[in-house]
Amino acid sequence: QVRLVESGGGLVQPGGSLRLSCEASGSIAGIYSMGWYRQAPGKERKFVAVIAASDDWINYADSVKGRFTISREAGTNTVYLEMNSLAPEDTAVYYCKIRTTSFQEFWGQGTQVTVSS
Repeated sequence: QVRLVESGGGLVQPGGSLRLSCEASGSIAGIYSMGWYRQAPGKERKFVAVIAASDDWINYADSVKGRFTISREAGTNTVYLEMNSLAPEDTAVYYCKIRTTSFQEFWGQGTQVTVSS
């Protein structure tokens, strides 16, 4: 049984910051990467950021590059998403995802981020 639990979402004013966390637990073999996706109401779920389990590489969506930072906590199964300069268009449910080396994917249940005045 694999479980990914996101936390850290909430309401923030435009220009503000939030830090999301995702902790994975359970039997997960051969993790390839951990990443973040988001889904706004009425829209498709979109890629945000991903980091290799080895920490060898990181990729960001163009929409968040320069504002968001993904990182892993060394020696743990936790991944973070530091979000800065938040704007209303960043409002979405943010999901954590694990991809395994055998192309399995595991998703968290999401955490709401609302950017509003």
